[in-house]
Amino acid sequence: MKHRKISILTAICFCTLGAQAQTTELLDGWECQSSAIVGTDGAALSTGKESSASWYATHVPSTVMGTLVANGEYPRLLERDNYKQYNNSRFLVPWFFKKNFRLDGLKDHEHVRLLFEGLGYSANIYLNGKLVASRDTVRGPFSTFAVDVTGTAKEENTLVVETFKCNPGDFNIGFVDWNPRPLDESMGIVRPVSVQRCGDVVIESPRVCSRVNLNTMKEAWLDVEAQLRNLSDHDVSGQLVCTFEGQEYALPVTLRAGQVRTVRLDENEMAALHVMNPRLWWCYTMGKPEMYDLSLAFKADQTLSDTKEVRFGIREVGSFITNDGYRAFTLNGQRIQLLGAGWTDDIFLRDDAASYDRQLELVKQMNMNTVRLEGFWGTSQALYDLCDEKGILLLAGWSCFWEWDSYLGKPCDERYGGILTDEEAQLIAREYDDQLRYLRNHPSIIAWFVGSDKLPIPALEYHYEWARKVIDDRPYIISAKEMESNLSGTSGTKMAGPYDYVAPSYWYAEEAPGGAFGFNTETGIGAQLPVKESLQQMLGNKLWPLDSTWNYLCTSAAEAFNNLDILKETVANRYGEAKDIDDFLRKANMVNYDGTRAMFESFRYNSPKATALIQWMLNAARPSLYWQLYDHFLRPNASFYSVKKACEPVQLIYSHLNRDVRAVNSTLQPVTITATMKVYGVSGKALGNKKVTVTVPALGSVKAFDTVELTEDNGYLFLSCQADGKTIAENEYALATTNDVYDWPKSDWTRTPILKHADHTAIGGQQPAKCKVKVKEAQGRQILLTVSNPSDQVAYLLRIVLKDKKGKIIDGVTFSDNYITIEPRGEKTVSCVLPRDVKFAADVLSY
Repeated sequence: MKHRKISILTAICFCTLGAQAQTTELLDGWECQSSAIVGTDGAALSTGKESSASWYATHVPSTVMGTLVANGEYPRLLERDNYKQYNNSRFLVPWFFKKNFRLDGLKDHEHVRLLFEGLGYSANIYLNGKLVASRDTVRGPFSTFAVDVTGTAKEENTLVVETFKCNPGDFNIGFVDWNPRPLDESMGIVRPVSVQRCGDVVIESPRVCSRVNLNTMKEAWLDVEAQLRNLSDHDVSGQLVCTFEGQEYALPVTLRAGQVRTVRLDENEMAALHVMNPRLWWCYTMGKPEMYDLSLAFKADQTLSDTKEVRFGIREVGSFITNDGYRAFTLNGQRIQLLGAGWTDDIFLRDDAASYDRQLELVKQMNMNTVRLEGFWGTSQALYDLCDEKGILLLAGWSCFWEWDSYLGKPCDERYGGILTDEEAQLIAREYDDQLRYLRNHPSIIAWFVGSDKLPIPALEYHYEWARKVIDDRPYIISAKEMESNLSGTSGTKMAGPYDYVAPSYWYAEEAPGGAFGFNTETGIGAQLPVKESLQQMLGNKLWPLDSTWNYLCTSAAEAFNNLDILKETVANRYGEAKDIDDFLRKANMVNYDGTRAMFESFRYNSPKATALIQWMLNAARPSLYWQLYDHFLRPNASFYSVKKACEPVQLIYSHLNRDVRAVNSTLQPVTITATMKVYGVSGKALGNKKVTVTVPALGSVKAFDTVELTEDNGYLFLSCQADGKTIAENEYALATTNDVYDWPKSDWTRTPILKHADHTAIGGQQPAKCKVKVKEAQGRQILLTVSNPSDQVAYLLRIVLKDKKGKIIDGVTFSDNYITIEPRGEKTVSCVLPRDVKFAADVLSY
């Protein structure tokens, strides 16, 4: 540890001249048009004399397709299989984005820069009739660019960005096989654009790095650094002033003409950077995600030249390889099991802060703690800012889109993928460095993925190791797949599937390649159907029988996952042939609910041997039938609520293989619970009732019940746990006396075939119980519902909906539980929050 030195705090008064030291985002008032319409002379288009009559109104960030769809073109594009009738011919030529803006009171001594956070794929940039940056250097969607336009900028300005789509072999934003490729290949301005006015010296890429005393948690040390750039042709002397927690420190700095210099501060210069009793940033499942603010300013000749605000969290993350060879993670010295899902942005990159906020709230509702970004997703920093504020961990990094011939469009190496030449490695190294500097102050990011299905070439990995030492010290993971590197050793990960259906018992089996051990970076049960109203929106009202259009809305993979055959086979063999669409959806929900829950629960059951799990996927880039916990319309499906159950902080979990029950606890404190277990036959007859008190250690588990006995072919298990006299978690299961039989030798990366399904046909063939729902209490948008089961049978997997006065299901309702199961003659209370003030009626559906 460093010893603190007393430093003198200097109070500074600035005389700011004119409008210096300000950065303004250029987000609204843009226009877009094809070069096939307006010609190819970008310089002429940026003179301000071009008529805008033929241009499309747009905003930034936006792709060309995002703009066209927003302007009413391609109606119903993402419904049924309409997408496949269109081609990319419109996008083989450049498209222009144009923006007029003012710089009021611009002074001769001011510097002006245009800041681009992301362009797809390459661009020529024009300002006021002049080419200020060309596509030979402005390329790569993960590069950031600062274009000095001092002398070209004036009070009235016309900015034109000529965008070009990627060519085969270019390292572009990619959706892999999750959905069809965007028609425009994400051509456009994909992250914000800003105009910066400043003095001679600018502050770039500020960073605050924290170290925590992990023994006491009562102190932390901050290291502050920033890159100072002298934009002038003369030497500049001034002060870099750091302000933190009400204290200031001024560091004298002299920069030669054109010099770029990195300066650093720690507790030896500024006492406030030794933080006593720090408010630590925690993942929301472990504590509060506390955030701090720090400001930097550069002053020269009593003039404010530039300022930067840094929002950051004090925390320390770590990664290590267990004795079993599995990668595990720590947060503030505490072992944390990552439980999350894989993210994608919208197919036309139309997400904004509001859509990110809604989706991340859904993540928290499921009690998941992690989101994986395969690809540095996000149309701005909003996605990352929101994860910081909400306490959601992120795994960010490169995509396998660059690692396979069919996606990248050029030959790829079996071990290293598509980044093979020195020139390619230099481009990716620059983009990686840009992304690290762009994102490194976000405490939510726990690690970087520098490979997905393959390894980086050695030269590139050496660069990544350099970047870890110089740019950002977070752990980097060489591959999401189990691989070995001569430089950094084992990845400690696995990508052994499955990606399509396996039964709940699979996850607990030692023979299962994707089972509950280690860090499974992407896995899932395949088709996860949306709710019926979403299906009608996607496919129309005629949903039965299923036709080939359903297959188009699966994935775009060539080898597998491109039809519903496995789901239909599973429904028929496990629950019985479906009679109609409602019966099919009811049984598909059973498949989805039990299959997805078991995946998450098995990893908790087997912790700490099971270190991390990422469901493939969280969401969908377009209306889809595969790999999603909520659909493109942000409507949760059955798996959403099963994951919510599985990831409850304290929960009782039934092993579908061992047939016992463990109590798990993901909090930082031990908890004593009273665990209750009830068993019913499919007839509704009570077959068992047990109660036990157990203490579950912090971040641990303990056996609660031995073998669950079932004396009928099918039945139901009801688990509940109470603490301090209150029910804190419940869990319900459908049971069978027969077991799933797997063809283990035929396991591959897609799945393990099932030779014989456990027989749940008595459950599948049972008429759903007719339940009653009533409003128990209503306070504004806060509603308490009671659902009662007057029958002598178990009411299994019923969906609660709220409908408006026209009978339409209300979207955006937050339920404490759904797809509920109720004991015979029992009732369940469910709380919900309406998205707005609206009159409603509650109903219960069997599908």
